[in-house]
Amino acid sequence: MMFKKKTLVVLAGLSLMAFGATAVQAADLDQIKKDGVIRVAIAMGVPMFSYANAQMKPEGSDVSTAELLAKDLGVKLQFVPITNAARIPTIQTDKADICVCNLSITPERAKVVDFSVPYASLQIIVAAPKELKIKDYKDLKGVKIGVTRATVNDTDITKNASDANIRRYEDDATLVTAAASKQVQAISSQWPNVAEVNKKLKSDPYETKFVQHEFMLGIVMPKNTPKLKAWVDNWVHANLKNGELNTVYKKYHGSDLSSQVLANGS
Repeated sequence: MMFKKKTLVVLAGLSLMAFGATAVQAADLDQIKKDGVIRVAIAMGVPMFSYANAQMKPEGSDVSTAELLAKDLGVKLQFVPITNAARIPTIQTDKADICVCNLSITPERAKVVDFSVPYASLQIIVAAPKELKIKDYKDLKGVKIGVTRATVNDTDITKNASDANIRRYEDDATLVTAAASKQVQAISSQWPNVAEVNKKLKSDPYETKFVQHEFMLGIVMPKNTPKLKAWVDNWVHANLKNGELNTVYKKYHGSDLSSQVLANGS
């Protein structure tokens, strides 16, 4: 519950700054440089990627990635805090210039927004307490399983375990709270969220039951911003090659980026 409260405080505080301006037409690289500011959408409430720290300030690998990007571009950073479900709509409605928000690259999403080359990845897993016997999707029949709405987890479980009792939550923080308070029997998420659940549980910790997929994460941009996309792609390549993005990721996740991601820096 504390995690959720912290997230809401940050969202409320940052929204005063981030959403104060009227939405404008999507800006390409030249306009962003001229304005001297880049509006970066961050999906708050995602453990390790973007969350509220003890000082009620945004922190995490996505936050640090956005800070590094703005610094290298030579402009000020304006955070636009959002929920997971708002990631693509925020870009489509020009409320942000880019989104660094742990969003997986999929063909469907690529039809409506542009992605950079992968800057990180995540594994989505099904996790539950030890006593619950789950080895595959078929074992989820009738199981109350929690997912974060409008994520690849939601899509994957809906497609492959349609006979599960699927409970959808608006953000990862709410999902964590639901699992910790035993509103669900299992979750489909990422390991950082499972670790947060286990911090809150007094007994019966969650464990990985099976890995669903590893997804490549891209920085999201509007369609028809070719200069911005080219700059961001080159920036990702350079910062994978020099190790900066790996350093950021390892600081928060405790492990190196996957070899598939790191290959983009070669």
